[in-house]
Amino acid sequence: MAWNEPGGNSNNQDPWGGRKGGGRQGPPDLDEAFRKLQESLNGIFGGGKKRDGDGQGGGWGLLGIGAALLFAVWLWNAVYIVDAQEQAVILQLGQYDRTVEQGLSLYFPPFEKKFQENVTRERSFSLQGQMLTEDENIVEVPLTVQYKISNLKNFVLNVDAPEVSLQHATESALRHVAGSTSMDEVITLGREQMGQDVSQRLQGFLDDYGTGITVTQVNIQRATAPAEVKDAFDDVIRAREDEQREKNQAETYANGVVPEARGQAQRILEDANGYRDEVVARAEGEADRFGKLLTEYRKAPEVTRQRLYLDTMQEVFGNTSKILVTGKSGQNNLLYLPLDKMIESRPVAPTSAVSGSGNDASSRIIKDMQQRDLRSRESR
Repeated sequence: MAWNEPGGNSNNQDPWGGRKGGGRQGPPDLDEAFRKLQESLNGIFGGGKKRDGDGQGGGWGLLGIGAALLFAVWLWNAVYIVDAQEQAVILQLGQYDRTVEQGLSLYFPPFEKKFQENVTRERSFSLQGQMLTEDENIVEVPLTVQYKISNLKNFVLNVDAPEVSLQHATESALRHVAGSTSMDEVITLGREQMGQDVSQRLQGFLDDYGTGITVTQVNIQRATAPAEVKDAFDDVIRAREDEQREKNQAETYANGVVPEARGQAQRILEDANGYRDEVVARAEGEADRFGKLLTEYRKAPEVTRQRLYLDTMQEVFGNTSKILVTGKSGQNNLLYLPLDKMIESRPVAPTSAVSGSGNDASSRIIKDMQQRDLRSRESR
């Protein structure tokens, strides 16, 4: 039942556990609560009871608690973990002692001091400033430097503020390279080469300082001319881009035309060589045939002449379908041979025996006539 409910013992009890008219009124005393807590802790840490009322036991208990807390804080700071991407350099009394790799480790502050950094992550910073070029023009050159820590010991010990030194060295290298480059190259086509030169010179500075920093890349962004001449230089840039585009188109056209022309020239040469070989072979064959014909002519001149005549007539009549034959007088006797009609009226021969055009049939008829003419001459 609540202390203030009707019918309750509200007259003799208050919410703090006291009674009206008793010796203690109001909330509990805080000094009393701290005293009880101190006595409990003294019992735990061996403080015991007070001796002679001087409070010596309570003091030793508080010292023990303080020492335990200090040791816990020290241990919390002394134990550390080095990740796979990190390294830690330990200085003992201000001098280099060791480099700690991945794992759980312990050092002893304040006698030792720890510097822990990520040595695999690439870091970067940007820089922009006005540079004086070789032709005494001023340009705005923005660039970005990417770097990482390659030697944590040198990074910690050799230079007081290595990243600040890196920025100063970058500015110095950029001014040196820009001062040996014309404004036209800085703004247009020379940025890539300029970035490589800045990277090499900057790395040389950092190695001389022993900063333990390795520059991985220097990117020079689009440099701009001063505002007074910016429009003119934009026109120059566009003109150079048009020039490069025209060059690329010309090279593409040349790469397509030149091989084709070379192929055609080679084909003409091959045709000429073939024609030459054909003419030479034909001439040699004709000469050989003429030599053999001369030998036969010396043996039988009349027969050879007749044979040459018949061969010539066969070659001439082989391309015509109508022939007119006259007698020796050439006046009264006239014989018309319609070879085309004669071929049409003849029975079709087997394919293996006759399979040619009208010219082949004409040649066979002329051969028959030649044989009959030869037989008639021999009979006379």
